[in-house]
Amino acid sequence: MSNERNEVVQAVVDRMTSYQDGATEGTVDKELREALGETDVDLTDDQVTALVKAIEDGEGTVSVSEVLG
Repeated sequence: MSNERNEVVQAVVDRMTSYQDGATEGTVDKELREALGETDVDLTDDQVTALVKAIEDGEGTVSVSEVLG
């Protein structure tokens, strides 16, 4: 992923990570997809699923570059 694209996705993931606390199952996926839809960045379903899993399983900051490579 390019640096610019990575930065956009990281900003969205950071927003979702802070939102995730107390969110019901499926909320992170829905909100992440909606937030990404507000950007010019397209991710595959597998990429979104990987980010959702990292957000839901992780504690603290999720690194997009580590999750997506």
